[in-house]
Amino acid sequence: MEKLKKYFETIGFKSTDLERVLNAFELHVFKKNDFVVKEGKVSRHLGFVESGLFQYYVVREGEERTTYVSVENTFFSSVSSFVGEKPALENVRALTDGSMSLISRSKLKQLVNDMPQFKDFYINLLEHTVCGIDTSRHNLIVLTAEQRYEKLLREEPHFLQQIPLQHLASMLGVTPRHLSRIRNNIR
Repeated sequence: MEKLKKYFETIGFKSTDLERVLNAFELHVFKKNDFVVKEGKVSRHLGFVESGLFQYYVVREGEERTTYVSVENTFFSSVSSFVGEKPALENVRALTDGSMSLISRSKLKQLVNDMPQFKDFYINLLEHTVCGIDTSRHNLIVLTAEQRYEKLLREEPHFLQQIPLQHLASMLGVTPRHLSRIRNNIR
């Protein structure tokens, strides 16, 4: 949980408060293809990706459609399931071997109620997540596949290096073949 510790130190958590936050999380190790969340089950944890890649996806008409991939040093959540305590709309599984520091909803709520600094962190995390979801939705509707790829290239180039092509294509709403054409045209 060294990366989680570094993250909270970076945003200003110190000594006793830092220790209390870290003690609320538990490190979980995942093997490739292990599920973190299953569609139809309630997601009970918020997590911080210590290592590995974690794919959010749905299966429609027998085909997997990747909606997002969480990478190292980012937070993970099946947001509507975790916040609303209702069945998840997607699956989340490990694309690679990896680990996550997970906090349960009850421990998170306790920290939110007891620590104003943690409450501020959680509100900021939710706001950032909602804005990201809103931007993704807007991009899928308004931008062409080429524009979405160019935006990803500008804003999150690490995704292009870390995420397998078929999952990246799915996130962009295109086939792997179409993504290859887009990449060749942009070079």
